[in-house]
Amino acid sequence: MMQNQNIDKVLILDFGSQYTQLIARRVREAQVYSEIHPFNLPLKKIKAFSPKGIILSGGPASIYDIQAPQADPQILELGTPVLGICYGMQFIIHTLNGLVARALDREYGSAEIHIQDDADLFSGLGISKKHKVWMSHGDRIERMPENFITLATSRNSPVAAMADKKRKIYGLQFHPEVAHTPEGNKIIRNFLFGICGCSATWTMSSFVKRSVSELRQRIGGDRIICGISGGVDSSVTAVLLHKAVGPQLSCIFVDNGLLRKGESMEVMNLFKSLYGINVRLVDASEHFLSCLKGVTDPEEKRKIIGREFIYVFEKTAEEFGSARYLAQGTLYPDVIESVSFKGPSRS
Repeated sequence: MMQNQNIDKVLILDFGSQYTQLIARRVREAQVYSEIHPFNLPLKKIKAFSPKGIILSGGPASIYDIQAPQADPQILELGTPVLGICYGMQFIIHTLNGLVARALDREYGSAEIHIQDDADLFSGLGISKKHKVWMSHGDRIERMPENFITLATSRNSPVAAMADKKRKIYGLQFHPEVAHTPEGNKIIRNFLFGICGCSATWTMSSFVKRSVSELRQRIGGDRIICGISGGVDSSVTAVLLHKAVGPQLSCIFVDNGLLRKGESMEVMNLFKSLYGINVRLVDASEHFLSCLKGVTDPEEKRKIIGREFIYVFEKTAEEFGSARYLAQGTLYPDVIESVSFKGPSRS
């Protein structure tokens, strides 16, 4: 988790929604830093993260399911603004002694909400106006917790949005993060800037600057080796490292013979000519093709390629002498995938 206190951060707790990554994307598009973590993130780590706001994602479960995911209820006592989306809203209601029940008619798909209060969360949308939203839930709110008011209703949801404005706790029975909710971005931005008081300071340039500074501090004067494939994840990793430590970085590019025609030379030209990065090209195409000869099962091919890449990479890395660090690039969705509480597509 980022511990940098000089940037406003929003914490997204994932209850298994297929849309959780979209929430993070919408927040970051508003130039506010966000991180996704599992719903059961310990309160101690939440406090250390020091978020300006917390968003609780949707999820496939009913709040009354035996194994329904439960976040630490103390997150509602931190004084930090909270926005619950679908299941996240139901978690808030259940935790604060409201009442959630099975809906007679499940709401899934496009729906209309009627705004009753156009302050803060719905600022700029207009009171009494109808707005298209995307619903995806099988429960409905029978009774809101004490001190909550209704912000919007729909045909099947007497409480489509709610708020305890004094405590800055909000809930939505629809998904503002999806394109099917046309005013969703405005709602999210109202939460970020109007309610949480975030500043729009997170940009790619600021991210690069902070990352380079952190890498330089972490690596110091030690040497580091990075494997590159020409893909986005390893390429970005190599460029950031080179900006941070320059010649201390050595890169290994293994040509496994499965690339497109001329691609290996394109990769070498990109890194050497454009970025001036020291890259060792290892032509292991014959080795890989020999290992794959006669193999037809896709999963077996994947295992062979992975195994032999490690073998070739390690053998080449030994030629560089001692290096304290090994760099590996990955994509944020892969990081989320490794910790996410996954749910079916209806969530």
